[in-house]
Amino acid sequence: MNSPREPLVKPISLAELRPTQITVGMREVREKRKRWQESESRKGAEFLGKHMIPVILGPKDRHYVIDHHHLGRALMDDGVEHILVSVVADLRKLEKEAFWIFLDNRGWMHPFDDAGHRRGYQDIPKSLSDLVDDPFRSLAGELRQAGGYAKETTPFSEFLWADFLRRRIKRKLVEEDFPQALEKALEFAKSEATDFLPGWCGPLTGN
Repeated sequence: MNSPREPLVKPISLAELRPTQITVGMREVREKRKRWQESESRKGAEFLGKHMIPVILGPKDRHYVIDHHHLGRALMDDGVEHILVSVVADLRKLEKEAFWIFLDNRGWMHPFDDAGHRRGYQDIPKSLSDLVDDPFRSLAGELRQAGGYAKETTPFSEFLWADFLRRRIKRKLVEEDFPQALEKALEFAKSEATDFLPGWCGPLTGN
């Protein structure tokens, strides 16, 4: 097995990367694409060098992304063809079913659809370009940026927040009035209703 986060010098085609989740927040993808476009002309190579994609080597020598799906999709949408990756684990010896079970038990995959329902491993897209939009994932990402909760190491923590919000805010509001949905999300985030979620910062208190 390779050492954790061992970088591969040879760039990998973004089209060859395999997701380990079903959804992304396309609003967040667009924001990352915008930031990439702003830095591309000045320091694009430096940006790519600092944003390697962590992957697992799996059956048939395929590279499975376990983080930065939004960034990978944003770069792919903008026509970037290759990215450096860092290998977290080499699981090429495992058969396909055993491979997915291992990833599942290590918290290296998130097979939930845009309605928050768990799906089979076979429902995970085979390309970053086929990831499905989950507007609540965008809401959860924006909520963190707005200080609603802190970034932390719990795997897929944004999806846990997304699932909480999905059950309390109407999807139509998120899609048609995102600022209002974010305001509601902030109210939840600063209440004790979310104290079990990763990165919770506690309720607002008066002076």
